[in-house]
Amino acid sequence: MSEHELQRRIAAVKTADAINAIEGAPISDYARELSTRWAKGEITGEQMKAALLASHRKLAEQVRTNA
Repeated sequence: MSEHELQRRIAAVKTADAINAIEGAPISDYARELSTRWAKGEITGEQMKAALLASHRKLAEQVRTNA
């Protein structure tokens, strides 16, 4: 990945984090980790999305089980 692409991705993550902060939407440590890995080119956007969806599904199942 080029330096330009790396900087573009880092800026995209910062923008997304700022929008979430303005909206009052918390960002989990796991989501931050995935965003950092995506910015560095370690995972694809599709892999990041799949990991987040799997994490949210697991959390939702835990909530249903404990309710």
